[in-house]
Amino acid sequence: MTITCGIDWAEGHHDVALVDADGRRLAKLRIDTGMTGFTALIALLAEHVADPATVPVAIESEKVLLVPALQAAGLTVYPINPRAVARYRERTGQAGGKSDPGDALVLAHILRTDAQLHRPLTAPSQGAAAVKVLARQHQEAIWARQATVNQLRSLLMAYFPAAVLAFPVLTHKAALQVLLAAPTPAQGRRLTRARIATLLQRSGRGNHPAQVEQILAHLSAPALVLPARPELAHGRAARALLGVIVAMQAGIADLEQAMADELGQHPDAALMHAVPGLGPILTARVLAEIGDDRARFPSAAGLRAFAGTAPITKASGRSKQVRARHVRNRRLADACHWWAFAAITKSAGAREHYDRRRAVGDSHNAALRNLANRLLGRLWWCLHNDQEWNENAAWPRLAATTTKRKEALAA
Repeated sequence: MTITCGIDWAEGHHDVALVDADGRRLAKLRIDTGMTGFTALIALLAEHVADPATVPVAIESEKVLLVPALQAAGLTVYPINPRAVARYRERTGQAGGKSDPGDALVLAHILRTDAQLHRPLTAPSQGAAAVKVLARQHQEAIWARQATVNQLRSLLMAYFPAAVLAFPVLTHKAALQVLLAAPTPAQGRRLTRARIATLLQRSGRGNHPAQVEQILAHLSAPALVLPARPELAHGRAARALLGVIVAMQAGIADLEQAMADELGQHPDAALMHAVPGLGPILTARVLAEIGDDRARFPSAAGLRAFAGTAPITKASGRSKQVRARHVRNRRLADACHWWAFAAITKSAGAREHYDRRRAVGDSHNAALRNLANRLLGRLWWCLHNDQEWNENAAWPRLAATTTKRKEALAA
């Protein structure tokens, strides 16, 4: 008898539903999120099948501790997009009702009727899983820092715009050192050349008289100011934000080092480092999202669709539109965008491809997306065939043109 399992997860509990091949609900259970709940789930499966590992499991998120535990026990887990679950829920009712046990039942029915349309969760190596954690958290930390920097810039513009003119990039160590020493206009006007030079040296900038004069000119220029007490309050708030940014900088550096250490131990790293445009950070981000399970993407087309570099066609009657794909892995799409942007300065073939797409009318972003599509397809081939990147094979059009030119010169 074929049985499928659906799990609706929550922070405090999980709801489980089992259905048979005819769609009858065999059992429902609410379990906790720890070992006791996992043991209860396996016991429930064992009541209905001889081998619990034969029961496929559907769940809306893979970011639950229960998922790796199920995979370690040999079960196949299907992560189902919440949007898909919502559409399946509407097949049997239009009133809009929703409950956790009901969603667990919907998930079980999805595998019962359409398991072949959904991709099971792969099991990357421990190294790839570690790179994924560090690469994602590194990116999240950068985003969080930027949000704090934007908050600081907004605050400075409200009472100390000269600081923004003096330091357009507020994440530079020189900016942080000087503004921590003088977070208010009054304190900025009291800074001397010698003091500014000392702060720049402390930040690692060395002795740059021209920069000292530029900073001094901005901070000492006549400007509108707030009354003393509000100005001091703004300064204390700015100093607090500056401290947060300094701590974030240290955390980002630690994450970057840990990411580099893990990446250096991964067997795919050397091959990917040889790809034009893929530096250490982008290599980690791409590897984090595609993983190292070769069976996950049996074709380059699947990987391109996952990254969103492949366009999507909408056709109905006489209407046909080819559009950018918006349902995608946004982290991988972002990494591929910057990979393509870097590649046009590292590879003659990538530059020629980008220029050709621009010549036929593509926008900058569209041309980069098309280039990323080509790069990603070639990377898929290299990984699946364990072959290093070859520029002539990647860009045969340019290679053929170059060969003809050499032959013409030789003649």
